[in-house]
Amino acid sequence: MNYLSVENISKSFGDRVLFNNISFGIAKGQKLALVARNGTGKTSLLRILAGLDVPDEGTVTFRNQLKVSYLTQENTLPQLATVADCLTENTHISDALLNEKPHYELTEEEQTHLGKIKSVAGKLGVPFFHQKVNELSGGQQKRLALSKVLIDEADFIIMDEPTNHLDLDMIEWLESFLASTNITMLLVTHDRYFLDEICDEILELEDGKLYRHKGNYSYYLEKKAERDEMESANLQRSKNLFRTELDWMRKQPRARGTKSKSRIDAFHVLEEKTKKKNEQGNVALDINISRIGSKILEIHHISKSYGDLKLIDNFDYSLRKGEKIGIVGSNGAGKSTLLNIIMGKEPCDKGKIVMGETIVPGYFEQQSKNISDQKRVIEVIREIADFIPMSGGRKISASQLLERFLFDPSMHFQYVEKLSGGEKRRLYLLTVLMKNPNLLILDEPTNDLDIQTLSVLEDYLASFEGCVIIVTHDRFFMDRVADHIWAFEGDGKISVLNGNYYDYRQMLKEQKRAEKGSSSSSENKTGRNNSE
Repeated sequence: MNYLSVENISKSFGDRVLFNNISFGIAKGQKLALVARNGTGKTSLLRILAGLDVPDEGTVTFRNQLKVSYLTQENTLPQLATVADCLTENTHISDALLNEKPHYELTEEEQTHLGKIKSVAGKLGVPFFHQKVNELSGGQQKRLALSKVLIDEADFIIMDEPTNHLDLDMIEWLESFLASTNITMLLVTHDRYFLDEICDEILELEDGKLYRHKGNYSYYLEKKAERDEMESANLQRSKNLFRTELDWMRKQPRARGTKSKSRIDAFHVLEEKTKKKNEQGNVALDINISRIGSKILEIHHISKSYGDLKLIDNFDYSLRKGEKIGIVGSNGAGKSTLLNIIMGKEPCDKGKIVMGETIVPGYFEQQSKNISDQKRVIEVIREIADFIPMSGGRKISASQLLERFLFDPSMHFQYVEKLSGGEKRRLYLLTVLMKNPNLLILDEPTNDLDIQTLSVLEDYLASFEGCVIIVTHDRFFMDRVADHIWAFEGDGKISVLNGNYYDYRQMLKEQKRAEKGSSSSSENKTGRNNSE
């Protein structure tokens, strides 16, 4: 049964074509993901499907009386409503959420729905039901919006980056929740483990065209690699032919006969094709790093509390050359606070931070605070440097650096406010890296970046000769980059583990099995003693 039919839709912004004449359908029970580079039209396509925008051409048709929910990246929650009001339109259930003893007797169906609301909201860390939306942090509001979509029980859900602002436990719960339901959905996410576990089909948007891959993300990667290899071979043949035709064009006299016109036209088509392919590519990260000495970062018995909330208690660590630290913990545990203390943006209550004399830190914060929307893209880079040192002693201009980060020349004089969320994050990352840091401190760098950029960033950090301290909810990214884990366990305790995120989760599973075994053994012993 087809829930959604998309026929020959196109969308452009000025001269920029996002997609052209694409068609696809989604049947009941299918779970699809849409992948594409930042700025190529993912969110625009989702907005068209959700009815918040219209295509230039073509039609979008949902099955009659289908209930559709859309989780957008923008905040659309009513700011003066309570959390309870946002999660249900049923006044009886809303009253039950706000009062321990509701004013009405709930039906069995209402009691079931109330239980679901409490369960989902609890798993996603949604705060007290009586609070107003405008009293919540940005992350809390995002989790409230996600809770609402899951609780609404729509026939078809569209989600744009649902894992943003979730901690790792929440992501794994959401993964399990969606995998165990027969829900129909289309989502955009950069979380590759999530894609592998949830999706049975991948839609890829590239060069304005849509490619469909039946299977999960791993299968998509195989097929994309095959297509890229074939296109690479075709491009090489096109380049060889172009060189031959270019030589012929140069040898021809100015007054060419009509007999050659078709060949001349074909040459120009071939020229445009090879030029376009040459302009495409990946982000190039070969920026130089500053020399690093023996002393890097020493954390001497630091503590930090807010009132009765103890975030960090007597944490002590000395960072060694080449170490890459991944920080994990629940939302609000103190991860960002620790990074701010290290960077001197926030004081600790006790202890001290000592940074080596040769250390040049690069701090990527969750919010791109140092980039004004009213500046042009090229101005953001030139404010730091007109020429940037690269590996091997080379230097390139600000314009050349932007092109390496996939900002083509037509975008250099655009205002930052015109960029997509992912493009803004990529620009912000560039401003951090071009200062040649040898200690990178990254707070959620993966938010809103496309998968291609994430892969290149992972490769760069894996071979980075300096040190890295990273907070991220992207498990794949953490596994690729981190070789040590700092785990916030609550009440200020931070445990240190040699290994990546996978090793950390395996350790937790072993601990749970041991605790369960110990509990079962204790119960059996108690039972035997009672029988005696």
